[in-house]
Amino acid sequence: MSALQAGDSFPEGVTFTYIAPSGDTDLTVCGLPIQYDASKEFANKKVVLVAVPGAFTPTCQQQHVPSYLAKLGEFKSKGVDQIIFIASNDAWVMAAWGKANGVKDESILFMSDADCKFSKTIGWTQGDRTKRYAIAIDHGKVTYAELDEVPGSIANTGAEGVLAKL
Repeated sequence: MSALQAGDSFPEGVTFTYIAPSGDTDLTVCGLPIQYDASKEFANKKVVLVAVPGAFTPTCQQQHVPSYLAKLGEFKSKGVDQIIFIASNDAWVMAAWGKANGVKDESILFMSDADCKFSKTIGWTQGDRTKRYAIAIDHGKVTYAELDEVPGSIANTGAEGVLAKL
């Protein structure tokens, strides 16, 4: 498979792992990872999938996540059911990242694209990490898919860039 484009169907067989938010932001409280069937879930929702090179990395932590937290209401007003961040980090690190950012519910989920399995299928990896990209999926159809290739830039993949395309 090659890179996804607006108009494509979201591919079948895509899964991620995550730890469901418990409402507790204590970083020492750990749940067990569960599988998330993205292909099945995305068929019935409007979702923004955001891939980042790594949890807690400078651009991702200082710019990317805060942009989505600040604009969550605007995404909801445009009918977005969920925002999902993925990275190659394991589900425990991703869950801790969500907690560190004060996320207590499923409006924003933090998931593992273990071994960049999905990102590799669309060719959007950089070594053993995902590239920085955003994909909007509306009931199984890709409506937006863009990369940010310039280091430190979230022009195409940050909340404002994605909102402008919804």
